[in-house]
Amino acid sequence: MRTFVLWSFSAVLVSSCLLATSYAEDDDSDKRYHPRLQDDPNLKLTSKNAEQEQTIEYWRNQAKATVEKLAQRKENTNIAKNVIMFLGDGMSIATVAMARVYAGGEEKPLSFEEFPYVGMAKTYCVDYQVPDSACTATAYLTGVKGNMDTIGVNAHVKVGDCEAGRNRSTHTSSIGQWAIDAGKDAGIVTTARVTHASPAGLYAHTAFRDWEDDYYVKQDGCDPDLVDDIAEQLVYGETAPRLRVILGGGRREFIDRDIHQDYETGKGGYRSDGRHLINEWLKNGPVGENRTFVWKRSDLLAVDPHRTDRLLGMFEPGHCAYNLDKVKDNLDEEPTLAEMVDKATDILSINPNGFFLFVEGGRIDHGHHDNRAKYAIDETAEFAKAIELARKKFSEEDTLIVVTSDHSHSVSFAGYPSRGNDIFGTAGNGRDGLPYMTISYANGPGYSKHVDKDTGTRKDVRTMNRDSVKFDFPAMVPKDSETHGGEDVAVYASGPWSHLFTGTYEQNTLPHMMAYASCIGKGLKACP
Repeated sequence: MRTFVLWSFSAVLVSSCLLATSYAEDDDSDKRYHPRLQDDPNLKLTSKNAEQEQTIEYWRNQAKATVEKLAQRKENTNIAKNVIMFLGDGMSIATVAMARVYAGGEEKPLSFEEFPYVGMAKTYCVDYQVPDSACTATAYLTGVKGNMDTIGVNAHVKVGDCEAGRNRSTHTSSIGQWAIDAGKDAGIVTTARVTHASPAGLYAHTAFRDWEDDYYVKQDGCDPDLVDDIAEQLVYGETAPRLRVILGGGRREFIDRDIHQDYETGKGGYRSDGRHLINEWLKNGPVGENRTFVWKRSDLLAVDPHRTDRLLGMFEPGHCAYNLDKVKDNLDEEPTLAEMVDKATDILSINPNGFFLFVEGGRIDHGHHDNRAKYAIDETAEFAKAIELARKKFSEEDTLIVVTSDHSHSVSFAGYPSRGNDIFGTAGNGRDGLPYMTISYANGPGYSKHVDKDTGTRKDVRTMNRDSVKFDFPAMVPKDSETHGGEDVAVYASGPWSHLFTGTYEQNTLPHMMAYASCIGKGLKACP
């Protein structure tokens, strides 16, 4: 049984933060809950509108402009020729707020925060309150909720059940398949492995998300001759071979560990069946079809959309590198998420009937799991850049863009940091007299870095290398990997029928609303 702790380390400290003063438990005065900050003579407003923000007129005029904009909003009931779904893996509302501060300041919205409509999606699995990326991918890509760790199957399939996962009556179909059946093209772009849980939701059916290659199918006691691993389904399944574009990481899942060598590292892959599935993918198309595989940025940018029938790009053996590591380590041959989206949409746009594209900012999640908030927040900012590119590239008249997350995390944005404070800095002092971080986690590996194992007291963050991109932020409960959170996630929408995406609804409603707007699938449609 997994236990998810959803209370915040910072929340424990904030009750009497900033002042070392101790208040009695029966003191219900405001000063106990909201300690008065001492005036700082060096404190300066750092926003771009610092002077104006101190006036009444500024805020009244800003509010008036917002109301006028909302009042003039008109519902767009055109048919969506194109649908682009952006999924920030683990992008909680707190993560969005912190990325906003990181990218431009408290007052400057991220690109997708300017979308006209916002809703909330409930993320639980059929069997768990707090979900993972597998059951959520099944929900937001196929319209059916399933069990934790399963992909593309209904809740009759329990995790790891070899036989139940093979039963085709349990298999769900994705909005990517619906788009293809309607004569459109479809594709995947991700910064994770292309066989990872989120992108696999578009094409795979499996009782366990870890079965990305045959080796792990065997490790869990299943017969790989009967149970198709996720990489094999990408090459030979019902949906993936018809996808026009697949870009991300994950080459290791496609090549043998002993026989083959990776293009870049020279090391073997993870497979144990002797197969080289990348070569098999290249040969799997009909005669005359131009299939192209790329593994570095320069080759991706050189791809001619008009001469490429299908494109597979995998730029790392595992997940794509963090953007901060690309900058630090000069990884020039790994594309940005925005560059992958740009090339993918160039190719998909050739189809006059339109397309469906799934885009995942997958490494937001991984940064949070390691309590390395710098990675997670920077990946969110990169994610926003890719969304901005897409919204500028396609018209709101015929292209629906939906931005959401699969689940939350236990990350907290708390304390009383001053305006303009470094989001990765400290927010004040605890009752122990030591400073605490603005960002903290309810659980995770950061616990051991911030709590003395002998005394159980907090360590002084001023003695730590907080400049490192790999700095572990504090956590309240020791865990090897920080857990997801269970609260609802935001859904931002722009384009045809974007007004549907308001209110609070089940996560599995999302593909049905996108299908309605684009007149695909077997459910309700906006067109006759």
